[in-house]
Formats: sequence, C-alpha cells, structure tokens
Amino acid sequence: MALLTAAARLFGAKNASCLVLAARHASASSTNLKDILADLIPKEQARIKTFRQQHGKTVVGQITVDMMYGGMRGMKGLVYETSVLDPDEGIRFRGYSIPECQKLLPKAKGGEEPLPEGLFWLLVTGQIPTEEQVSWLSKEWAKRAALPSHVVTMLDNFPTNLHPMSQLSAAITALNSESNFARAYAEGINRTKYWELIYEDCMDLIAKLPCVAAKIYRNLYREGSSIGAIDSKLDWSHNFTNMLGYTDAQFTELMRLYLTIHSDHEGGNVSAHTSHLVGSALSDPYLSFAAAMNGLAGPLHGLANQEVLVWLTQLQKEVGKDVSDEKLRDYIWNTLNSGRVVPGYGHAVLRKTDPRYTCQREFALKHLPHDSMFKLVAQLYKIVPNVLLEQGKAKNPWPNVDAHSGVLLQFYLIVLRHDRDELLHSPVWGITSTGCTGTAHLEPSPRLPTRETQVHEHRWSDEVCGL
Repeated sequence: MALLTAAARLFGAKNASCLVLAARHASASSTNLKDILADLIPKEQARIKTFRQQHGKTVVGQITVDMMYGGMRGMKGLVYETSVLDPDEGIRFRGYSIPECQKLLPKAKGGEEPLPEGLFWLLVTGQIPTEEQVSWLSKEWAKRAALPSHVVTMLDNFPTNLHPMSQLSAAITALNSESNFARAYAEGINRTKYWELIYEDCMDLIAKLPCVAAKIYRNLYREGSSIGAIDSKLDWSHNFTNMLGYTDAQFTELMRLYLTIHSDHEGGNVSAHTSHLVGSALSDPYLSFAAAMNGLAGPLHGLANQEVLVWLTQLQKEVGKDVSDEKLRDYIWNTLNSGRVVPGYGHAVLRKTDPRYTCQREFALKHLPHDSMFKLVAQLYKIVPNVLLEQGKAKNPWPNVDAHSGVLLQFYLIVLRHDRDELLHSPVWGITSTGCTGTAHLEPSPRLPTRETQVHEHRWSDEVCGL
C-alpha cells in the first residue's frame, strides 16, 4: 500500500456529489491539506456507514478454485478509492487518465510534466489542486524532510554489499521512532483522532523518503558524499534529483513524470496490498510501508524494468545496436521458443498499450530520440506485439510500463546494477510508492477491520468440488 493511497481511500468515488462539493468548497478556502481532510473525513465516514447499512449483504461475485490457487486473481475482494485499472484505458487516478493528469495537474515553473505533489493532492481529496496548494505541499514536505541522526548513522554503517532495498526497508523501519501515531496510541488516544496522527506520520514519511534514498545512493555510488540541504523553494522531485547529485533539468522533469505515473496502481499488487494488510493491524505508517518495500524487493514485483534492461543489453551484445527488423524478429522468436518471455510485454489486466509506457515514449521522443537503447525499444514496439499475436499465447501483446522506464533512467546514468552484476532495486522505486502510504492509513473511521481472510486446507477444496 503505497503512501499516497492510504490518504485517498478516505473519500469515495469521484462522482460522489456531496464529497466533490465539499472538496471544492474546502479547496477554495484553504491550502492546508489537513484542514481540508478534517472537513472531508466526517462526510466520507457517514457515506460509507450508510452504504454498508443499505448494501452490506449484497453479493458482489463468486469465488472459484482457480482464484484461490491463483493468488486471488480476478477476485473482487478489496475497496480502493484512489486508482482503478481499466483493461482498455489503463490506470485512472480518481477517475482521471494519465493524459488528463498531465494536462490538468500543476507543473513547475518552466516545466512540462506534472508535479507528484499535485497527484498526491488529487489522490487524497479527489480534486485537482491549485498551484498554491501544490506549492504549500512542496514547502510542507521540505520542512519535514530532515532525517534523525540514528537513521543517518545506521545508513552510513551499512556494508556496501547490503542491497539498497534492504537498506531502504531498514531505514524506514528505524524511522518508526518518529511515529506520532505509535506514541499517541500507546497513550490511549481516542480512535476518532487516529487519522490526525496517521496524517502526520504519512506526511513525514513521504518527506523523508527522498533523503533516505539519496543517502543510500550517495553511499554506494558517490563515495558517501553529502546529500546537501533541502531547498524549500524547490519542488519534491527537484530536491530529490539535487540530493542524488544530478543537475540536468531534463532529468528532473523525468523524475516528476516518473514519480507521478508510478505513485499508485490499484490496491491489489504485492506492495500496496501488503501495506494495507499490515496497516489494518494498526501498525504505524513506517512499519507498514517498510513491509511494502520488502514486497517490492521481490523479483516478481519490482524487478521487471531491470529485467528489461538486461534483456535489451544482451540483445545488443548478440545482434548489435543497428539490427534489422528481420534479425530482431528472429531473436524474439528464439527467446519465446526457448521457453522465456519477452520482458516488458503483457499485463495481467491491461489489454492495450500501457498509457504509462506511452507517456514515457513521448518523453523519450522529445528528449532522447537518437539514443541507441531507446531506438531499440521503439523498434521492438513495432515488432513484438505481432510476434506475440502469431504465437497465440498472450492475452495482451502490448508493452507495459516496465518496457520503457529502465531505459530512461539509464540514459541519465542512474545506476541500475549493484555489486558483481547483481541487479539493483534502486531506492527510486521505493520513492514512487507514495500512493499506498497516503491511502492505506488515512482510512475512514470506523476503520476497515483487521484483514483476517478465512483459510481452507486443500482437502476442504476436494470436498467442496465433490472429489
């Protein structure tokens, strides 16, 4: 459950008229997000309570044996307000498509890509923010960004062979010492006040994540040099790229886009669901987000864009950088005939090209059209779908977000390998998961119950099926 998403679940669907009107009224009078949430949350609590009273016994679907053994794929089992993945349109954040977000969300002065702060505001309130509200959020995160000394010391003392994602998870867990919610809960705070403390923790954690990631990156690849000071006049992404040591304006623009489009992707993926699951036990945002990062570190979840880069690099080694369509087609068929897949193609839900791929492609066409790796990615885009359709196995032969993201980061020299060719889960991936942090924790009260799904052993399944 990504940071941003916890906050978003507070508020219901985009077409809930009373909520929309309340948000518009609040947004017109305040740039303080907490004040706006204080107005929205009671209304959303009442809406959910009424909805459950009226429809609590309604059946929403059937469960098959395949769903039980297939990781609950296709099962309607979660309520998630901030984003929905449409098979044909791709991800929608609070009802807005990626092109709509690119058009409507505020941008940095002189910039063309949406600011992640704007998407965060959209996720937690359901409303497109003003430039003033986004500016307030940038300054608020800058104000909260400093790391406690014990976390800095811990990061500095980690061995260089400890994987960056392990360092990130450990640092986030150690930040639990700063949890307002954990302290207040131990002191017996009234449950109606939970959201206020969780809000503070989520805001603090989002603010500190770039500092943690940059510290890890500097220790591993910049000889432990200082990340420098946060500049309250800069946006969240700009401060992050400065701390990494990159001053290229194009790279900062890429980070704004990258952090925006990766921030949330429904609530059923491993990291988002993990964050919600752990948070349902009233673990504070630091502990639940650390758990989510451990899920993200798994090769079946967060490694996909790096696997694409490995495959592309190997392809160039074997057939060269200027490869004909015919040779490329043969290479793809050899990959498939050897029992492997073409990484970056296909999706469990999507049935068209991932719009997150499309917006990254547009960025590359504008800023790095002559890069050899991008040209290869573009060439594959013309060939792979047809080959996969010929093979007849893929339900979706189109590229997903991972087919492009690693190539863009590599172009701007973000290190994607770690220690003897071991693939690196760059802490950048963790930073993008802000969506789950917000929504999973700012849940309406009465809060969603602790997740306790009924579990059956295999012999029960035999009995049910009459076997």
